[in-house]
Amino acid sequence: MIDILNIFTDGGARGNPGPSAIGVFIKDGDGKALAEIGKKIGISTNNIAEYKAVVEALDWIIDNQHRLSRDAKIYFFLDSNLVYSQVVGLFKIKNSNLRELFFSIKKKEAEIKPPIFYKHIPREQNREADRLVNMALDSVIKLA
Repeated sequence: MIDILNIFTDGGARGNPGPSAIGVFIKDGDGKALAEIGKKIGISTNNIAEYKAVVEALDWIIDNQHRLSRDAKIYFFLDSNLVYSQVVGLFKIKNSNLRELFFSIKKKEAEIKPPIFYKHIPREQNREADRLVNMALDSVIKLA
């Protein structure tokens, strides 16, 4: 059973708006990689891509919840200060598209039993998720 999930998410758009992709890198508390998700999401903005990466990670958790221990803890690491600040309630959400994604995140969080914690990190500490975004944008991978 998994006691700790460390989830690194990233999203990017070339052109903003432009071709966009998400990256999600999930590992357990011992550092063992559990999932790498990188996929194109069409034309969107950086902020929408960042949000969609969080949604994708939450979907993975919901699908794999049976692998989590009763006392598991889930840690999200985001390099987007905007998404972090909005998800934890520090910033208001004015954009209607982002607001819809925010409500989707809150709905999915309610389906997950273990507590979820969000942390803002510098981009340099989010290399794996960033790599997955760029690989998807470059059509090197199509992981889902």
